[in-house]
Amino acid sequence: MDEEVREKELIKKILDGDASAMKYLYDCHVGYLTAAASRYVPDEDDLKDVLQEAFVKIFTSMAKFRYMGRGSLRAWMTRIVINEALDCMGSRKCIEPLEPETTDDCGREEPPEEPEVENVPIEVIYEMIRHLPPGYRSVFNLYVFEGKSHKEIAEILNIKESTSASQFHRAKALLATNIKEYLTTNKNEGK
Repeated sequence: MDEEVREKELIKKILDGDASAMKYLYDCHVGYLTAAASRYVPDEDDLKDVLQEAFVKIFTSMAKFRYMGRGSLRAWMTRIVINEALDCMGSRKCIEPLEPETTDDCGREEPPEEPEVENVPIEVIYEMIRHLPPGYRSVFNLYVFEGKSHKEIAEILNIKESTSASQFHRAKALLATNIKEYLTTNKNEGK
C-alpha cells in the first residue's frame, strides 16, 4: 500500500508541474522503457528519438492516466513507448520494409527444434532478437512480447496475415540457429 501512495503522490506532483518529480519518474523507468523500445528500434539515434517523443507524451498525457494499482503506471508508460516505436516503424524511417514472402518453401519446412535456453543468459537472447532482420524482429516482438495475433500484427504493420505468420516462423528458426551456435561455442565455458 505504501508504494501505491508514493506513486499516486508522484503522479500528483507531475500534474502540478514539479520538474523534480518528472526527473524522478524518468530516472526510475528509463532503463526499462529503453529496453522495451530497443526490441523494435535497434538504431541508437532512432531509439533516442522514440524515447524522447514517448516521454513528452507521458508527461503531457499524465492527466489521462488512471491509476489501477501497482504496476499500472509502468504498463501505461510501456504502452506509450511501444506505440511510439511502432509509429517509428510505420513511418519506415527506422526499418526497411519486411522481407518479401517467398514461395519456394511453400510452408513445407519442418518447424525448428526448440533449443535448450537455460544456459543462455537472457541478455544474450535479447541481443539476438535485436539483431534479427527488421521484419522478423518486428513480428516476433509484437507476437511474443506484446501478445498480438497475426491478424493484429498484419493491421499494425500493413502486411498480410500470412506474411506475419511466415516472418514469425522465420524469426523463430533464425533464433533457434543462433542459440544453438551460441551453445556450441560456449559449451566449455563455466566448467
